[in-house]
Amino acid sequence: MQAMSESRKHRSIPFNLPIFLTWMRVALIPLMVLMFYLPDAWLPLERRSYFAGWIFIAAAVTDGIDGWLARKWNQTTAFGAFLDPVADKLIVSGALIVLVQFDRVDAIIAFIIIGREITISALREWMAKLGAAKSVAVNSLGKVKTIAQMIAIPMLLYYHPWLGLDLVTIGTWLIWLAAAMTIVSMLSYLYSAWQMMRAK
Repeated sequence: MQAMSESRKHRSIPFNLPIFLTWMRVALIPLMVLMFYLPDAWLPLERRSYFAGWIFIAAAVTDGIDGWLARKWNQTTAFGAFLDPVADKLIVSGALIVLVQFDRVDAIIAFIIIGREITISALREWMAKLGAAKSVAVNSLGKVKTIAQMIAIPMLLYYHPWLGLDLVTIGTWLIWLAAAMTIVSMLSYLYSAWQMMRAK
């Protein structure tokens, strides 16, 4: 009986503050998307765009906080390691799809960024099975890409001048930079994986 209880305990989904913050990030995704489908009579598009941008920023902030807390409090779990990147990819993908729908981002950019995430996720899973997960670990190119897109997306979600800044132009340049870095970083990951496979 005790052994069965221990088995159930190990199979249960862990829950702590970092994981709660990650789940909050997942919950913000439909809220962000919903902003663009509310009637104009309820809220003007500019206000909805403003709120959507801040929802994305809140999600990005929780991404940094939950990882920091998990490491600080030694609450890292296999489930958290799985859920965190999934939440990141979902909110970026959701934002890009909305931006394409409202003609604020070219479809090719969304395809490049989302396609890269799918490709690299599959590659990491495959390389992990081969015992070579480190060959596709996050590198500096990937970090630059992430920073550029995480700054660009809320600018394009808002899509209006703010404090004298032309967010549309700045966001558009940054999202193109993110797309370019996406291609470069993906090729870098694929090359590293290919080198590891050849070595084996």
